[in-house]
Amino acid sequence: MDKKITSFIPFSDKESLDCTVKSLKDSGVVSSIVIVTGIDSVPDSTYPEVTYMKSAVFASTASVKKMADAADTEYILIYTKTFPLDLGKFALSRMMQVCENVYAGMVYSDYFENKNNQLSPHPVIDYQEGSLRDDFNFGSVILYKTSAFRDACKTMDEEFRFAGLYDLRLKISKTHPVTHLPEMLYTEIEPDTRKSGEKQFDYVDPRNREVQIEMEKACTGHLKKINGWLKPEFREIRFDLDKFEFEASVIIPVKNRVKTINDAMGSVLSQKASFKFNLIVIDNHSTDGTTEIVSTFTQTDRRVVHIIPERFDLGIGGCWNEGIFHKKCGKFAIQLDSDDLYIDNNVINRVVEAFYSQQCAMVVGSYKMVNFNLEELPPGLIDHKEWTPGNGRNNALRINGLGAPRAFYTPVIRSIRVPNVSYGEDYAVGLAISRHYQIGRIYEPLYLCRRWEGNTDAALDINRANAHNLYKDRLRTIELLARKQIIKGTGNN
Repeated sequence: MDKKITSFIPFSDKESLDCTVKSLKDSGVVSSIVIVTGIDSVPDSTYPEVTYMKSAVFASTASVKKMADAADTEYILIYTKTFPLDLGKFALSRMMQVCENVYAGMVYSDYFENKNNQLSPHPVIDYQEGSLRDDFNFGSVILYKTSAFRDACKTMDEEFRFAGLYDLRLKISKTHPVTHLPEMLYTEIEPDTRKSGEKQFDYVDPRNREVQIEMEKACTGHLKKINGWLKPEFREIRFDLDKFEFEASVIIPVKNRVKTINDAMGSVLSQKASFKFNLIVIDNHSTDGTTEIVSTFTQTDRRVVHIIPERFDLGIGGCWNEGIFHKKCGKFAIQLDSDDLYIDNNVINRVVEAFYSQQCAMVVGSYKMVNFNLEELPPGLIDHKEWTPGNGRNNALRINGLGAPRAFYTPVIRSIRVPNVSYGEDYAVGLAISRHYQIGRIYEPLYLCRRWEGNTDAALDINRANAHNLYKDRLRTIELLARKQIIKGTGNN
């Protein structure tokens, strides 16, 4: 097979470069290898086929455009990691074959992961229209059709320092398939050995704020070009259309949280409010003593409503529906997870005040990350500042969650209902609400979020993590299509 690929790899240590360059050369289909480096002077090349390209940031728009200019082959390969790459036999030939067959703009594949010298398969998920997350995992090896790559570069009207590759992907996806090949075609080293629960808040780390601003700008531009961007125009909200016995209800779905439910409920019942509120606990058939603890609260405090569902097929979302449709549910339904507790006794007041002052159908607060003993963990405050009144509803399609704690105007969430799942149910509702209504924000911490081994997302295996990400991408696809219908004037749901 002819050598049809120009490969671009980041500068790294000599040992890693030796391994990666050899693997690319041995493929038999790579015409040239370009090492992208930010240093002023490059070392003398010890590889005849290798050249160097000066660029300060590998993922910048400037780098992407330089790659387009430098490539003189039918395909461009980008390897994004600085650790040794080991390509499988005929891996690149297979990627080119598929790219040709489906006229793809990008092809990516599953891979093997070398973690602590242990080899394990790492499948990734299919790309879809709603796969707008900037942290979508394509793996570290992506093959591009050079013509699609260059066409995308011609439409780049923003110069990004960090979002260049993300912008490239979005632009290619407008006109070409982004194709997932479910075959393990290479091995990469994975140095990040943290559990899934420790990684999920990386994108809201304040140190990444500059990156997030760029990613939002790139995604917003993409949404405008595909007619999926909504103007900051919202339906009027009225809080006097329905009668409620209680102004607010805190809703806690729980199953087998005997270690934490007492703290959670206690933090609710200690709230000082200027209005009537109650606590609705949906006990999803606990077997560890949780039921007995909840029952002791009902004996001493009439504000506690203890629901044990008749059904046995309810996820967290189904339990939420049990709560919001209960006759004792208040005008505003406020979330608290059974692991967590409110930060002080004024939380409910602040949330309800936010509804009225910001005239919104949903309020999202902020929280502090703590361990089981309530000692602060990095990154500490999670405030989701990426949500802004002007563009939050659009940026919600890029980020993987809207923040917490969440609270809802009950008539609105009743009209939408909550998907009967145990992951992403809150995100689904938030997307649907933001389609028509403003979402209010409180940027100060309202509760302490415990991270411990009992969390449902503390240590997900790759298949479970993929299932979660695939579901959220599907939610985004559904929401994006619904918004396109609104913009066309044919949708109103």
